[in-house]
Amino acid sequence: MNYYMKEDIRRVKTELRQNVKQMRMALDPNVKKRMDEAITDTFLRGTSYTRSDVILTYVSTNIEVSTERIILTALNDGKRVACPRCVDGTREMEFYYIESLDELKPRTFGVREPDADRGRLYDGSGYPVCIVPGLSFDRWGFRLGYGKGYYDRFLSRYNGWTVGLCYSECVQYKLPHGRFDRPVDRLITEKYLRICDDVRTGKGVRNKKMIPRRQKT
Repeated sequence: MNYYMKEDIRRVKTELRQNVKQMRMALDPNVKKRMDEAITDTFLRGTSYTRSDVILTYVSTNIEVSTERIILTALNDGKRVACPRCVDGTREMEFYYIESLDELKPRTFGVREPDADRGRLYDGSGYPVCIVPGLSFDRWGFRLGYGKGYYDRFLSRYNGWTVGLCYSECVQYKLPHGRFDRPVDRLITEKYLRICDDVRTGKGVRNKKMIPRRQKT
């Protein structure tokens, strides 16, 4: 049972967002870069990357864990990469394949997004892993987003594996969440990789599209 009262969740989340944003904005740029590199190295070595052929990833802002090297490495490795684009007039988003960072342009909330006229819409094929943004995560894999619900709506329909990237200072023991919130399967910080499936009990892992093992050649 979630130990937060329902009427308190919005207030608690708002306060947490403010605190985490302040913490991230205060990070020394050199320290942030080192943590970004450590998180990226861990992700690229992990099976969620090596055994996937489609990378669905957010495009990082200056207070988020950088995803630029992940995008460039995945493209160089021959994987398909898709990034989100907000649908005008809604709180929905769609992922479009990209072939270069140059295809991304500032758009909704100033975040770089793919061009819907140039890109091809992600069709759900392949063995995807979705890199999920979050201001904070907890040890169960639940996340604190920005409050708009774009990823919550997408993840409610997504049936693949998920990975959260976060700085260890921003990880909470337990975050307030609703019964429809979906936790990530893996959480990576600059200090550790947490397999959230092992922390939770009996939820979230049995019906996902399994990423096959690569055959040795």
